[in-house]
Amino acid sequence: MAGLAQSPQTRPLQLALARATTDTARVLLLADLAATYRYSHFDSVSYYAHQGLRLARHIGYMRGEGRCLSRLAILPGDRGNLPQALRLNLAALRLNEAAHDLEGTARTLNQTGLLYFALDDYRPSLRYSVRALRHYQQAGTTDTSQLISVITNLGASYEGMRRYDSAAFYLNQAWQLTTGHRRQTWSCWGDPAPYVLRELGLLQLAQNQPRAALAYYRRSAQAAGPENDQRSVSRAYQYLAELYAGQGQRDSSIWYARRALVLAASLPYVVGVVRNSSMLMQAYEARQQPDSALYYTHVLLAAQDSLFNPRRIKQLDAIAFNEHTRLLELEAERAELLDRLRIGALGVGAGLLLLALLLLWRRNRQQRHATRRLEVLHRQLGEQAGELTTQRDNLVQTLKELKITQGQLVLREKMASLGELMSGVAHEIQRPVSLLRRYAAASTELCDELRQQLNQLPLPPEQQVATDKLLDSLHQNQSHIVQYGQRADSVVRGMLEYSQGGGGARQLTDLNALAEEYLRLVYHDLRAKNRYFSAALLLHPDPTLERLMVVRQDLGRALVGVFSAALQAVAQRQRQPDEDYVPQIELTTRRTAASVEIRVRDNGEGLPPETLLTVFQRFPGGSENGLSLALSHDLITRGHGGTLSVSSQPGRGTEYCIVLPLPAVPADS
Repeated sequence: MAGLAQSPQTRPLQLALARATTDTARVLLLADLAATYRYSHFDSVSYYAHQGLRLARHIGYMRGEGRCLSRLAILPGDRGNLPQALRLNLAALRLNEAAHDLEGTARTLNQTGLLYFALDDYRPSLRYSVRALRHYQQAGTTDTSQLISVITNLGASYEGMRRYDSAAFYLNQAWQLTTGHRRQTWSCWGDPAPYVLRELGLLQLAQNQPRAALAYYRRSAQAAGPENDQRSVSRAYQYLAELYAGQGQRDSSIWYARRALVLAASLPYVVGVVRNSSMLMQAYEARQQPDSALYYTHVLLAAQDSLFNPRRIKQLDAIAFNEHTRLLELEAERAELLDRLRIGALGVGAGLLLLALLLLWRRNRQQRHATRRLEVLHRQLGEQAGELTTQRDNLVQTLKELKITQGQLVLREKMASLGELMSGVAHEIQRPVSLLRRYAAASTELCDELRQQLNQLPLPPEQQVATDKLLDSLHQNQSHIVQYGQRADSVVRGMLEYSQGGGGARQLTDLNALAEEYLRLVYHDLRAKNRYFSAALLLHPDPTLERLMVVRQDLGRALVGVFSAALQAVAQRQRQPDEDYVPQIELTTRRTAASVEIRVRDNGEGLPPETLLTVFQRFPGGSENGLSLALSHDLITRGHGGTLSVSSQPGRGTEYCIVLPLPAVPADS
């Protein structure tokens, strides 16, 4: 018999039983051995549980007697005799409580809740499961298998009450505990995975997810195989049959229902026999096979008579009522005992209170003297703390001023170095550019003289046309050289003005040309440092914008800071792995009624909101861009009375807006 339908936990317990040296250990091991056969071979459950019960009663071991009696309660419960199962569970519960066996009490409460769950009476099932969980928590149990079973029962009860949020909470918690446990260390109750997966499938079906439910049912049946858990396999097949029946797949439904019925009848598991025979009866009636339908009707009626017999239902209600009455009496006795304890405690408390009052009065006198001394010390400490706080604030302020001064010195040194560099570069470029323009102008004159000389010579018409085309092309090229030489000369003049420092006089300036020159200057400077960098410069100048009186070199410095920040933003984004990204800088000028706007927009990563608050501060977080923008902000706001603002959208880019006021138009006298 010991070798029949074993679970993985059976053999280790048999070996431990053979090595046991005390009767109490043998009783507990026999109870655990009975539990390993609970879903596969009921005769073995009865055999080991009765052996343990006889030995426990012989040696007067109340704890072992309660556990063995609880194992015997499994048999009538699954065979449909619910009143007998409830009687045995309640008897075991009294023994568990008398022996102060918290884990045994929790297991018996859990089994009692499952009896009501089998009758679809979910409220008492929920109450017993809650009590079982509380006892396991008080015991600090190491039996993870039973703890998971109780949590799953809670989720199943909430599921039956259609409280799906609570059901999902407990079922997901049970599954997390199951997957986090090492499978080699389950207790005698085995791996709870088949039960948890089955209830998760029911929850998915209740939430209209039949595919997910189907997957859970199949995983449940698969997980039950290594455990030899025939009841879980039967129930998984039953739910598969119900799911296929609901989808109108009668052949699949009949196949799974028949397999589930065979397994349920072999245990026997009466609830499974009732549900599967009912499904098969309805399926064969729908297929108009009266012989098969009649056969399963007889099976159904026999199982229903065992499970829903009116006499047994009345017995079940009577037993439940008696248990409820017993619990009420226990509560009344506990309340009476608590009242007595309260009265005694009040008397003792009154005496202690009087003594405490005397001690407090004496201590109060001592504290008065101590309080006076503490007040003097506190006043002295307060004065010293105030002095220290003042000194600390002064030091912090001095440190801030030193940091600001250091930043200004670094800025001045950088700007001086930049000015010297630009002055040297401008002087080196100025002479070649002047010679280039001079030679280009001379070449243009020579082309005109050559044309006159050739016109005096008698040439064939074909040669005359070809010569004129060549001279026109040469003259046009020389004109382009002169034009671009003038532009290079203006850039050199701008660099010289930039290197001469601020504070210059205002002069009429073409803002469109100035902004474009400095944009190209900064762009080519960045390309010289990074030859792989390139960007599209989109220019939208306002053709109606007239010249404006500005300090040319100061405005140029401000534009350099803004252009540098925009170009560095797109260069930084270009370094990211995005093949579709095209760096773009958009320069727009526009005249309004009272001002001129210069807008610079990039399509970089953008600035986060916290950076926008400090973007015009000097050295915000050590950023060099912050220094150049701070200088630009000062040159625009203080030097020209304008404004410099920034707006950004993370992931889409940043826009800088310079607004310069137009001079007021004098009123007609």
